[in-house]
Amino acid sequence: MNQPPRFIGSEIYRHSSYGHWHPLRVPRVSTVMDLARALGWLPAHQYLVSPRAKPAALYGFHTSAYVAALQAAETAQAVSDAVRARHGLGTHANPVFPEMYRRPATSAGAAMLAGELLREGGIIYTPAGGTHHGFPDRANGFCYLNDPVLAIQSLRRNGATRVAYIDVDAHHPDGVEYAFADEPDVLLVSTHEQNRWPRTGALEDAGSGQVFNLPVPAGFNDTEMAFVRERLILPAVAAFRPDAIVLQCGADAVTEDPQSRMALSNNAHWAVVAALMPMAPRFVVLGGGGYNPWSVGRCWTGVWATLNGHDVPERLPNPAQDVLRALKWTGQSRVKAPPEQWVTTLRDQPREGPISDEVRTRVAQLTARSGVWA
Repeated sequence: MNQPPRFIGSEIYRHSSYGHWHPLRVPRVSTVMDLARALGWLPAHQYLVSPRAKPAALYGFHTSAYVAALQAAETAQAVSDAVRARHGLGTHANPVFPEMYRRPATSAGAAMLAGELLREGGIIYTPAGGTHHGFPDRANGFCYLNDPVLAIQSLRRNGATRVAYIDVDAHHPDGVEYAFADEPDVLLVSTHEQNRWPRTGALEDAGSGQVFNLPVPAGFNDTEMAFVRERLILPAVAAFRPDAIVLQCGADAVTEDPQSRMALSNNAHWAVVAALMPMAPRFVVLGGGGYNPWSVGRCWTGVWATLNGHDVPERLPNPAQDVLRALKWTGQSRVKAPPEQWVTTLRDQPREGPISDEVRTRVAQLTARSGVWA
């Protein structure tokens, strides 16, 4: 893999929002782009503008009726009761907003382009991706289209025969599991907070393919993630011998995120990225959840640093601080002003702690069930 990692982004995310009250009102991808450029980490030759997926390109997973309904909802800026009931559009979680087709179609286009670009190997980062809850005929959990599924399908069309999908988001990837639970040539490993929406992904859920779900307790810390990484994620991937890896790197598992009760630092995410990077010739890294604008921007910019081998400075230079100081979290009562470390640093302080008996027991159960790396 002689070509440097490539970053697929778009300006559509800069001014697009699900609405002033929605958790996805915060800037995320644009913050990563601006922060990476301020640090000198995103030269023009590594940046690609995402294409927008054409409707027919989405039919590999989504139904034509659903895609048509999504486009019509964007055009009309309204949905009927029948469309809301059938397709999950125009709900509190999946509202009508001006770019409700164009925005997810752009991240879907990036995911499919990634598969094409990696025909000969390499690394692609598309932080706008990771919408892992989407179903073929229905929006679900802020996800209108399922770009992880589309990325895996694209990789397989372009020469990959065994794809490992790893998901460290705080929420279980129910849409991805729906797509591939019975596929022996797709490995799924998910760590997610137990009793957290969508309340799927039980330890016992294994499909008939290669599915390993690890629900973790609230307060899940860096030490526990390191244990899971070394005892579950890496052995599972090594035994599977993939020729492509897709990592969904949702930032909602960090302590500061309002949508989970996990207690990771961004170091945990970066360590998973670094460990998986040499394990297959094709590597796609997606974003996912992340609803605190400072923590998600810092986490995902550090993912890009990890993919490129950049040293993370102890203190950010002023141009990078300016990006973080300019962020707003309107309508959010939890943070009146960001703590200084959120704007002066990229790396969190490690959040280490004891490994709970629950985590040890569940990892042991999955290891025993595998019959391969036990």
